[in-house]
Amino acid sequence: MHIFHTITELRSWRKQVKRVALVPTMGNLHAGHLALVRTAKAHADAVVVSIFVNRIQFGVGEDFELYPRTLAEDVEKLTEAGADVVFAPSETELYPNGTQQYFVEPPAIQNELCGRSRPGHFRGVATIVTKLFNIVQPDVACFGKKDYQQLAVIKGMVQDLNMDIDIIPVEIERADSGLALSSRNGYLTIEQREQAAQLSAQLRTMAEAMRRGNRQFAALENSAATYLQQHGWQVDYIEVRHAQTLTKAQISDKNLVIVAAAILGTTRLIDNLEVQLEHE
Repeated sequence: MHIFHTITELRSWRKQVKRVALVPTMGNLHAGHLALVRTAKAHADAVVVSIFVNRIQFGVGEDFELYPRTLAEDVEKLTEAGADVVFAPSETELYPNGTQQYFVEPPAIQNELCGRSRPGHFRGVATIVTKLFNIVQPDVACFGKKDYQQLAVIKGMVQDLNMDIDIIPVEIERADSGLALSSRNGYLTIEQREQAAQLSAQLRTMAEAMRRGNRQFAALENSAATYLQQHGWQVDYIEVRHAQTLTKAQISDKNLVIVAAAILGTTRLIDNLEVQLEHE
């Protein structure tokens, strides 16, 4: 496996390879990331995994400085997973002017859901992903469904900007408890990790009610939020949305997703569950 730290090295390698898949990450890899690599391998001749903790998608007071940097361990995991290239650039390599001066601006959805409490986050995500697309020139790119809003923003960006890249969504990897795997789970204590499964459990409870015919989405959202708050969580949002557009769900919608973000202790966790309803 190759490890490249410069754009020049990566581009020189890229000229020799036909079909390439990209898996963008911020490192501190877990089984969810490795599932992305496995999916990518099935769609390309070679897989590039980028590792870069992207300053411009972190807000004021967020965990940019504390975010775990574990390159050596990540390289070991990616070698075992069969990745072909690790692209691990420095900030000066990706931001040669010191700061990013040109940005990719997503539409209004960037200010909803996670965007309400993380202003500028999706602008930072869209910008760094565009930079990586320009550098790697992938044919396909794999993104996890756990970051559902991020996936929607990237899919919309690729379509709107006429990028010739297939975006492949990959299912959420979960612990036995149901907790969605996340690099930020490492911030949880042992007790909190057990309690964290309450979030996915509430999503499943909502989904089951919806499949039984309950279309009172606001009441379901409030019930789940109240339960979590009573058990020590600080709820950012729990909402039922249209799975493709992420617009607020209508009673007649059949293709839905429940999206949620909540804080346990000092750790912000996100999760979602797609719900396909039968036509009546």
